[in-house]
Amino acid sequence: MAKYLIGLTGGIGSGKTTVANLFAELGIELVDADIVARDVVAIGTSGLNQIAAHFGKQILNQDNSLDRAALREIIFSQPKERRWINDLLHPMIRTEMLNQLAATSSPYTILVAPLLFENELDRLVNRTLLIDISPEQQRKRTVHRDALTHEQVEKIISSQAPRAEKLLKADDVIDNHGEISALKSKVIALHNNYLKLSNNA
Repeated sequence: MAKYLIGLTGGIGSGKTTVANLFAELGIELVDADIVARDVVAIGTSGLNQIAAHFGKQILNQDNSLDRAALREIIFSQPKERRWINDLLHPMIRTEMLNQLAATSSPYTILVAPLLFENELDRLVNRTLLIDISPEQQRKRTVHRDALTHEQVEKIISSQAPRAEKLLKADDVIDNHGEISALKSKVIALHNNYLKLSNNA
């Protein structure tokens, strides 16, 4: 396992990927929980087979890949089914994330996880970094980017921990209301700090 782990999180539309990529440009390796979550339900995986057995073939696209929109609709409207899918996938995702984290070799590693606090993944890391924007900005960016309805965005936002709670829990916060140039200087400052911390770990 890497000497030092940073957990990077933020609500939907906050700019997590943009920030993570800026760290990657500085030579820092990333493990992305969303990518791992996609990998464990790829065609032919045990994860996808169990989902199809539980929900039926209507949860699959024509090429037998997972129909994410159909699954999202079910789990955001039926809490019982959301619990079922979480119980199935979280252990698989966690195991794969730990394997990937163990294989990294940069001075520190960033675990990118939208539900870092909600799924208690913050226990795995040394420090947490929250990318923060207002709920209004979240809604605007997400509707524009993902072509989701306002109702779908509201359901996703309400499934994530409240902004105030995340601000209290985070060790570091990047306010992402500004320009990309301001973001870069904030990332470089944090990067230098994390290098120091990882050297002392």
